[in-house]
Amino acid sequence: MSQFKPYPAYKDSGVEWLGEVPEHWVLAPIKHLALLNPRKSEFYGDPEQLCSFVPMEKLKTGCVLLDEERPINVVIGGYTYFEDGDVLQAKVTPCFENKNVAIAKGLTNGIGFGSTEISVLRPYDSIISGFLYYRVQEDSYMSVCTSSMIGAGGLKRVPADVINNFKVAAPALPEQTQIARFLDHETARIDALIEEQQRLIELLKEKRQAVISHAVTKGLDPSVPMKDSGVEWLGEVPAHWDVVRLKNISRIVDCKNRTPEYVDDGDYLVVRTSNIKKQQLSLESALYTDRNNFEIWTERGVPPPGSIFFTREAPSGEVCIVPDDVPLCMGQRMMNIIPSDSSMTPFIFDFLTSDCLTKYIESEASGSTVVHLRVEQVYNIPLVVPPESERDSIDKLVGELKRQYETLIKQSEVSTALLYERRSALISAAVTGKIDLRGWQPPANTPAPLREQETA
Repeated sequence: MSQFKPYPAYKDSGVEWLGEVPEHWVLAPIKHLALLNPRKSEFYGDPEQLCSFVPMEKLKTGCVLLDEERPINVVIGGYTYFEDGDVLQAKVTPCFENKNVAIAKGLTNGIGFGSTEISVLRPYDSIISGFLYYRVQEDSYMSVCTSSMIGAGGLKRVPADVINNFKVAAPALPEQTQIARFLDHETARIDALIEEQQRLIELLKEKRQAVISHAVTKGLDPSVPMKDSGVEWLGEVPAHWDVVRLKNISRIVDCKNRTPEYVDDGDYLVVRTSNIKKQQLSLESALYTDRNNFEIWTERGVPPPGSIFFTREAPSGEVCIVPDDVPLCMGQRMMNIIPSDSSMTPFIFDFLTSDCLTKYIESEASGSTVVHLRVEQVYNIPLVVPPESERDSIDKLVGELKRQYETLIKQSEVSTALLYERRSALISAAVTGKIDLRGWQPPANTPAPLREQETA
């Protein structure tokens, strides 16, 4: 941000996380600038008319999805009330940390009701919605609110008094408008670049899946004779490959059907479906048990290192290789696939991480929206097995392809993270007065519709 100059003069704000602010900016707690969660008693309209309805999942950064309407008298009793021009912000984790905040615009009859996990900030005359929208995305505000959350687990919320008493500095309305215009322009540009990177990541993942799927179902020689596999979604496979069920080439162990007993200082990791992420064993939110419970949970056998963990639901089909350095047992809805021949593990793993498993799950779901597999459905997963020499060549090729695609995906993920950091830093610098934007104007090559929107 070296292209932007600081203000000519600053003063000490007296607030540790705010530091120095432009000399002419006014310090005030948010409660003096906006009304937090207006009372429903302030609504004097017709309760029979329709309003917009906003569940939590439809509040995103800079966007409120308005595709639901309900009569006001149906929702006024149990939901959060807001109007056009209000700033909406999630108050529950992880939506708050994800910066799910937006300005309410285009509400049906100018009125909206939504999730009780949404905080509503209604600007007073001394602040505009655009400036407030960006102000509550600023880093120090996010940090203070996050560290002050109360509640347990995934239901932690930002207390109202933390928001109300958070002290900010703000310029006069024309300057607020200028800052909001600048941030509208710059964040739109950054968001477009982020979207490009995210599209690239998805395309790379799709391409990786397609290449792996072709290798493990069609082989590397396009000239070999083919045969009907007998499985609709699998189609033709090399004529000399065997079509089998997973149970024919593996021992499959299901978890014990009992409620796990976790111990704070336990020595044994209880592997749950949430611990299998991106084909790796994740220790995030790890839970442990003691020796006694470990022996109960492993009556059917300790998952051997190098075998494959498989999740039956939440979601189905996540897999990872069992590590050799973590004492562990399986939790509920987990399965362990132990290939009869350990040399087949890489091929089976690649098959399960291709889109073949996705197609199988879809074929078994029969239109159901609940994505889970029964034990017998896992046993009967169809797959093809090439001769050992051919399998080794496929394993090597797929391994190299995975490394290449993973490198490209990581590069895009790093670029995306840097863009998010840039966006956050730019917002923080603008709304805390670290850069002077009073003379800023949109570049001359800015598309006309965007410039009209900015100046509206």
